[in-house]
Amino acid sequence: MVFSAIFRRAASSVAPLAVRAVAGTQRAHHAILLTSLKTSSVSQELCRRTFLPTLFNFSSVAKRSSSDDSLVRAIESEIKCAEESDDHNRVDEIPGGFPFEIQDNPGQQTVSLRREYQGEIIKVEVHMPDLVTGDVGNENDDDDDDSERSNQSSIPLVVSVSKGGNLCLEFGCTAYPDEMTIDSLSVKEPEASEDQIAYEGPDFMDLDENLQKAFHKYLEIRGIKPSTTNFLHEYMINKDSREYFLWLKNLKKFVEK
Repeated sequence: MVFSAIFRRAASSVAPLAVRAVAGTQRAHHAILLTSLKTSSVSQELCRRTFLPTLFNFSSVAKRSSSDDSLVRAIESEIKCAEESDDHNRVDEIPGGFPFEIQDNPGQQTVSLRREYQGEIIKVEVHMPDLVTGDVGNENDDDDDDSERSNQSSIPLVVSVSKGGNLCLEFGCTAYPDEMTIDSLSVKEPEASEDQIAYEGPDFMDLDENLQKAFHKYLEIRGIKPSTTNFLHEYMINKDSREYFLWLKNLKKFVEK
């Protein structure tokens, strides 16, 4: 009996300690589990915030690249056609006696000419050609000069003649094969205010016929003649091919970037 009583007291004293130990172990296990779950949640949130946007951006880039592939292929096909024609590599030989210095900057659609003649400074701005292909005429206008010109390729010219003063003559011309027309004539004052609207004279075709012929001769003496304009016509056709080829390459470079 005494032994039983002693055992019960010992057991009763040990039991709370065991319960507390087990409870403590359970609480520790729960805490570890809760910490693990929290850590897992944080990791999942970090993954969601970092990986998913990256995946989305990658998909967007892939989608964008895929949509541009057809455009790049079309540009490459056009570049190949331009290379096969070899027009962009054609070198223009300046004919002997050509009176102007040529300034041709790649990427620009005009070419500048300059020369000095008996104290005058003559400048010409040559624009891209207006090309006409095929037979766009009809049987009823064979004798019509205006209709015949409309069926020919041409290049626009702006010719200015100055003598070092405040005034200069400016001609608007159109050069056809073996022929040139003067479309406008004005007296310019380069230093005039932009707010001032100068009188530019009558329409050139309204001038007396003899005066028109005299101005044609005036320009011809200064180098604006059929031999010059025919060369410029061919030169500008080749420049158009060169500029188109360069434009295609820059276009491809931009789309692929």
